[in-house]
Formats: sequence, structure tokens, C-alpha cells
Amino acid sequence: MIELPIYNKEGKQVDTLAVDEALLGGEIRPALLKQAYVMFHANRRQGSARTKSRGMVEGSTKKLYRQKGTGNARAGARRTVIRKGGGVAFAKTKERESYRQTMPKRMRRLANKNALLAKLVDGEVKCVDDLTFDAPKTSDFRKLLKALSIDRSCLVALAGDNRNGALSARNLDSVDTIRADQLNAFELLNHRYLVVDRASLESFVNRPVRRTPEKEAA
Repeated sequence: MIELPIYNKEGKQVDTLAVDEALLGGEIRPALLKQAYVMFHANRRQGSARTKSRGMVEGSTKKLYRQKGTGNARAGARRTVIRKGGGVAFAKTKERESYRQTMPKRMRRLANKNALLAKLVDGEVKCVDDLTFDAPKTSDFRKLLKALSIDRSCLVALAGDNRNGALSARNLDSVDTIRADQLNAFELLNHRYLVVDRASLESFVNRPVRRTPEKEAA
């Protein structure tokens, strides 16, 4: 069991939460986390990068200067591939490139939980008893982060209906927000700290990796 401290908004410990490592994969699995991270990263690529050949670049085809007598090396048009602003020798012209990767749903869910386990083992999870705010106010959220001694990049997991919390955190540098039910290995590993409220953390930890089949009706 991992004893996770529970803090209030003033940064004082008010309780502890026992987290069972078995629910998060039992042990940290680097190979699984690497596979999930690469998949999430690849699936963000648009595949729309394109370059222009020398025939697509705007500009004159006139020879820059005469062939002989200037003392310079021979030169043709400005659009040649060896000049700045010219075309590309082998231009990318495909309509769409797909870099999409897939993982079985069970592996993906286990990787998400395992990334949380890695954060818990490293002491990088800050659990707050309540993350609701009366009004959207950036200064209040900044005070919260200072009270929790967060000085690096931070991912804030909020309940879907916590709009004031999301608006309070969105203008802070190195702070990103995400819905607690959409936590994934890519976002967890991309930030040093995770700030989450107790209810959302318990819901995520207790979520099954795979659904158990319904019992057959007698």
C-alpha cells in the first residue's frame, strides 16, 4: 500500500489515502509506458507536412548572371534547390500521411494506471481534498500551487463539471488541465506533478482495466 497524503487548499495535510499498487499494475513497467507514450505522441501528428519542388516555387527562371566573365561560379535560376528560398529536391507531395498506432484497450488502460503508479512512487502526486472554487480566479489557484510546493510543470486533473477550477488554472505557465476521467500516460509523463482531488483520484484508481462480463440470468 502507498500512503498518499491528502492536503487542503492551504497546503496542510488533513488525511491520508491508501492506494493499492495492485490496482495500478503492481509494478512500474517501462516497456509498456514507452509503447503507450509513443502511440499517444504518434497519434497527435497530422501527417500534413508538405514541401515544394523548384517548379512549385514562385520566381523567375532567368539566369542570375552570364555564364562566363564574372569570376563567380556558374549559376542558374533562383529557384534551384541549392539556394535559400528555392525548391526541394524530393518534395513531399502526398495527400495525407498516417502515423497512427494502436494498442489493445486493456494494455492502454493498464499503461494509464501504471503511469499514475510511477508518479505515486516518485512522490509527484499532490492530492487535495477539494478543488472547487467559488469563482474563476487565477490568483487563488496560484496560491494553491505555492502551498503545495509545486515549482515545475504541473497537470491538474479536474472533474468534468469543475469549470471554475479549469478557468482558474488555464492562464498559469507550465500548468495544463485535463478531465480526471481522461487521464492518460502521455499527459502524466509529460508533466512533473499531478494535482488531483481525492474523489477523482479514487474513481480513477478503482476503475477496472477490463470490464467483467455480466452474470448470466438464471
